[in-house]
Amino acid sequence: MDHDALRENSMNKVLDTGVNNVRNVSRYIFGQNCLAKLAEILSTHCTGPTGHTVYFVDSYFRENGSLIDRLPIEESDQVVFVSTVDEPTTDLIDTMCAQILSERSTMPSAIVGVGGGITLDTAKAISNLIGNGGRAEDYQGWDLLSKPGVYKVGIPTISGTGAEATRTCVMTNPRTGAKLGMNSDFTVFDQLLLDPDLSATVPRDQYFYTGMDAYIHCFEALRGSHRNVIGDAMSIQALDLCRQVFKSDQMMSDVNRANLMVASYLGGCAIATSYVGVVHPFSAGLSVVLGLHHGIANCIALMALSEFYKEEHDQLHAFADQQEIDVPKDICANLSEDAFENLYKATIVHEKPLTNALGADFHNILTREKVKQIFSRM
Repeated sequence: MDHDALRENSMNKVLDTGVNNVRNVSRYIFGQNCLAKLAEILSTHCTGPTGHTVYFVDSYFRENGSLIDRLPIEESDQVVFVSTVDEPTTDLIDTMCAQILSERSTMPSAIVGVGGGITLDTAKAISNLIGNGGRAEDYQGWDLLSKPGVYKVGIPTISGTGAEATRTCVMTNPRTGAKLGMNSDFTVFDQLLLDPDLSATVPRDQYFYTGMDAYIHCFEALRGSHRNVIGDAMSIQALDLCRQVFKSDQMMSDVNRANLMVASYLGGCAIATSYVGVVHPFSAGLSVVLGLHHGIANCIALMALSEFYKEEHDQLHAFADQQEIDVPKDICANLSEDAFENLYKATIVHEKPLTNALGADFHNILTREKVKQIFSRM
């Protein structure tokens, strides 16, 4: 991808994204040990005898590390450990929300998400549900929320998903099979603490798979019809940072962890205006049908999509070789025809990103047989 050409082309485009009056995160702090600022931030929102905070924390930290001890948890606060074995469902969000509300006589004043994409999305979804009522599935789609949720703070402990910056919180509806988020300006975090020290304990392969999500966000944003000068600027800078990280001999050094955290945030901001493309719908199919986590599903999908993203496909191979990371192969080798049909349905439902990447006639390009053929290469 010629970035000089991209920059020149981008500057000649009109900022017309189809997303009006874009909202980004209101406030953020970046830097080592910025987690120490959390108590001060919450003190302005959790005031009086009834104000309390609900913490959603990746279950990894229940037994690992001292992160819990660094959180300013008060006696009246609630702590919910979020399992990341499976991605969240609408039913799980409903159950968690009901449990939180049943344990206190007052509404929470703040919600804090501490973890990766699953945990951050869970925190955003619960905030939305408390503020709007109803069920999680009621708000799967675009701009279905009518008012803000509870004040929410995001603290990522792994980089790549962009969940800290996006206007959505993804979940799967077990009845419809749809993996869709509450895509709304009200979903955006009010405050972020971007502390690269918190990603130091991430397993190396997970760091790679999740970090590639930021890379994929950005090249998909640059290849779609919703491209614009602001999204391009964020995407180009984030791609440069990702290359520095994944071409490095020490991709998890202090500097590279900081670089990847910035790239993740920029990538999340970019897709708020520019959207994703072909990789993410296929990745969603793998997550819904085969239960794969988003980061590794993205990598597997990109490996089979060279006809759409040849340069980026080759770059993923090079990054994986450089870092000695294995991207799983042949995961669809022995699937039944019914499973392939379910993969097709779980992919083709994502009309916005597919239209962004391929145009309104994407169904003519991604026919049922074509989609199944692509999955058979994974």
